[in-house]
Amino acid sequence: MQRRFTAASLVVVLAAFSLALGGCTQFGVLKARKAFKEANLLYQQQDYKRAADKYEVVVQNDPSLSTAYFYLANSYDNLYKPSRKGEAENDGYLKKAIENYRKCADMEKDAKMKDLSLRYLMAAYGPDKANDPAQAVSIIEDLIKIDPTDVNNYFILSKMYEDAGNYEVAEQYLLKAKEMRPNDSATYMQLAGFYNRQGDFEKTMQALQDRADKEPTNPEAFYTISSYYWEKAYRDFRLKDADKLKYIELGIQASDKALQLKPDYSEALTYKNLLLRSKALVIKDPAQQQALIKEADQLRDRAIDLRKKKAGGQ
Repeated sequence: MQRRFTAASLVVVLAAFSLALGGCTQFGVLKARKAFKEANLLYQQQDYKRAADKYEVVVQNDPSLSTAYFYLANSYDNLYKPSRKGEAENDGYLKKAIENYRKCADMEKDAKMKDLSLRYLMAAYGPDKANDPAQAVSIIEDLIKIDPTDVNNYFILSKMYEDAGNYEVAEQYLLKAKEMRPNDSATYMQLAGFYNRQGDFEKTMQALQDRADKEPTNPEAFYTISSYYWEKAYRDFRLKDADKLKYIELGIQASDKALQLKPDYSEALTYKNLLLRSKALVIKDPAQQQALIKEADQLRDRAIDLRKKKAGGQ
């Protein structure tokens, strides 16, 4: 999660805060003001050890400055190396990072800064750092309270419960995300992915169809359905021929819908080609087989031509 925020983006936030600070008469102690400017410069230079020392001076002299706790925490966070886990000094950096992210989150009044601190705090409890899932779950629940409409938090929480083997709770968080954002295609794709990992093909396809129903003019939604049907028909060797044929026909219908919306959709052409070849393997009539393969060849060649033209135009 921490990788969602680049060092450059944090510097932008820091610069904006520094500008705002210039006109602030409440910053207090002159020593803290001077240390903050010096710390900011060191942070931007990625000299995190010296930056941390300076930010410590800031919070010692002005404990009310919540933003300084965030950059103090992030400096320690950058000093921590997962490869050196178990070394006292290295582990101490992570402990200090967690303490100061928490201080910022507890003190901060600005919702965006509070959210940022909580997200970094959650990452600090991740598997490559403190590896404390219970704490991470608690933080995500706090993030949901801040913004119940941010479905990404439900996705993260769902995956954590799924990884822990609690599939019922994992599903409930995804359903809650769909409830909060019923028109967001990501919620349906997350559900489809979850059900697919659980081996529940019918629920997988229902989630994908629900997405297509919400986006009836989006060819990608129908192309995705066709790809899942081909995957099932081609790779599930337990299927009887009648079931394979049913899924293939549904996949062809979905690819046709995608091509109806976007005739030059090379990916949809490719999957219709694959579905036709799969159908030729199931049916027994040689004449129908040849006709299907001929049509599949034409679709394949058309998809190749489209990709060549697209590559030539770039």
